[in-house]
Amino acid sequence: MILVTGGAGFIGSNFVLDWLADNDETVVTLDKLTYAGNLNNLASVRDDSRHLFVHGDIGDADLVSSLLAQHKPRAIAHFAAESHVDRSIHGPAAFIATNVNGTFNLLESTRAYWAALPENERAAFRFLHVSTDEVYGSLSPEDPPFTETTAYQPNSPYSASKAASDHLVRAYHHTYGLPTLTTNCSNNYGPYHFPEKLIPLVIANARAGKPLPIYGDGQQIRDWLYVGDHCAAIRRALADGRPGETYNIGGWNEKANLDVVGMLCDILDELAPRLQGGSYREQITYVADRPGHDRRYAIDARKIERELGWKPAETFETGIRRTVQWYLANEEWVRNVQSGDYMKWMERNYSQRDAERKTA
Repeated sequence: MILVTGGAGFIGSNFVLDWLADNDETVVTLDKLTYAGNLNNLASVRDDSRHLFVHGDIGDADLVSSLLAQHKPRAIAHFAAESHVDRSIHGPAAFIATNVNGTFNLLESTRAYWAALPENERAAFRFLHVSTDEVYGSLSPEDPPFTETTAYQPNSPYSASKAASDHLVRAYHHTYGLPTLTTNCSNNYGPYHFPEKLIPLVIANARAGKPLPIYGDGQQIRDWLYVGDHCAAIRRALADGRPGETYNIGGWNEKANLDVVGMLCDILDELAPRLQGGSYREQITYVADRPGHDRRYAIDARKIERELGWKPAETFETGIRRTVQWYLANEEWVRNVQSGDYMKWMERNYSQRDAERKTA
């Protein structure tokens, strides 16, 4: 069996669902169920005997150690993280607690478990740490994409906390021999994405007749990766990745945020036209940019293709259409996650930026 941390979140839940659809190996999911963790993401496997959900924190050393001792996983896929840059600006402490201290605790518990395994099981064991391209900092328009040897230059509390966790994982391999793998991915999108991030936020706001907020001039460039492709890459890394290695996972889809929002509006105009007529583009509004907003990310994913034979199956055009179709078919899921706390957060973040823009 495998242990998946953060398996009720966006990428983690997609990984769990894809894993169980692809093979019969048991999955134990550990998730704290913070605002972005949602058991409804795993509703389709609620009664599946191959899946066990455990409500808990990776920072709880006793719980993690007992789970390892009881279930004896052959691998850990570590998704659990605080992951929203805006939230890290408003409240960085939670990012240090989960991304740094939580990862440290998980590594310590895993090291003790792994060291006690029989030799053949130690050799086969893997600890896969899921990270982000944001640890590399920001690129100028003429810079080549990030590679696995790009120097770290994190620019937000979020990316700094993920960089720290990456370094811990690397250190545990080189110091203790723990067979770790690190993957640094570009911006994910797809089903079950919490609607504070750009793509699900635009879809939800468009359908609700609300403004579609664009930070600054909207020319921040990201490399977009369909979440199903990301999950497939992680499976390949778990199966055949070399311990101690890092693999960058990207979609080869560099798009400016404003262009992404425009594409979403055009697809929505086609699939779910506004009742009052006109285009959803009319709802686009510009707000003050976030502090320290990185201008461009881009991933060079040739290493994982060369060594592990993975490359994305979706283009941005096919993936974004699939994503819009999923959200249109699952509007009740969106309503359920838009709790009072979520609405308070959105009001705090975007009304403040709108006021900043008007006074600039």
